Amino acid sequence: MKVVVLDAGTLGDDIDLSPLHDNFDTTVYKSTAPDEVELRTKDADAVVINKIKMNALTLGQSRPKLICLAATGYDNVNLSFCRKEGIGVCNVVGYSTDSVAQLTVTQALYLLMHMPEYTAFVNSGVYSAGTTANRVSPTFHTLNGKTWGVVGLGNIGRKVAEIAKAFGCKILANKNTPDPDFHCVSLEQLCRNSDVISLHTPLTEQTKHLIDEKMLSIMKPSCVLINVARGLVCDEQAVADAILSGKIAGFGTDVYSEEPFSKNHPMHRLLNLPNVCLTPHMAWAALEARNLCMEEIRDNILSYQQKGIRNRVDI
Repeated sequence: MKVVVLDAGTLGDDIDLSPLHDNFDTTVYKSTAPDEVELRTKDADAVVINKIKMNALTLGQSRPKLICLAATGYDNVNLSFCRKEGIGVCNVVGYSTDSVAQLTVTQALYLLMHMPEYTAFVNSGVYSAGTTANRVSPTFHTLNGKTWGVVGLGNIGRKVAEIAKAFGCKILANKNTPDPDFHCVSLEQLCRNSDVISLHTPLTEQTKHLIDEKMLSIMKPSCVLINVARGLVCDEQAVADAILSGKIAGFGTDVYSEEPFSKNHPMHRLLNLPNVCLTPHMAWAALEARNLCMEEIRDNILSYQQKGIRNRVDI
């Protein structure tokens, strides 16, 4: 089985690729431009990608048997095209649950505890130059007794809910079908009543701009919003406006509609604000998660070889 990894650079230099090298004839490229995809995949049986778009334009005449995503989301692959051409598509599920949940809660605590203001007070030397032993401004609150709204109840959403419960939070959830383990409410109810809202839903036509100007307008002024789903799950312009106008208290995101985002992107307006936490799409990427991802991709390819359908998203 000939395997080609097209954008290993996005997976980090410290990742262990031995699950692929030990089991397949594997060629690794750090990065691949769109116009290089066809040439590099023309003799491949399986193609491993993370961020690269796979469609009729990039593949050209190339027809690998299998496309393996080093990710859970697969919106960068044209599934209709792959089905038509008989190309299998596999994602990886569950490998990054702990990693993404950890960043979700980290961003929320960073904002709720006003960490930028407090650390800046010490790092600037103002604390050392003063005579007061402590500072308690700006005001912060405990999570105990607050309401945490979880949008999307996959593995990550459930993990975040579990952690939030440990802090003493009441959980409101929003998902397409009711879940007996959670208090599921409409998105409007969740936005209106939550102190913290975290987004964990896939990007689909139905979830694009799920959090828009209307939803932002009914959130509490003290609400902190965290997006670890996809950039377009939020109307980013509306979110930027809400932060700059004080309609919501804080915003954290690890994902963007344009990655990396340019100076014209709405998030550029929020750089260096103390009530904003912007991270570079790294929530999924704890070393343990990335290594597990490679093991899962190996198992996906082995399953395909044995006529299995492990993690197939095209069928």
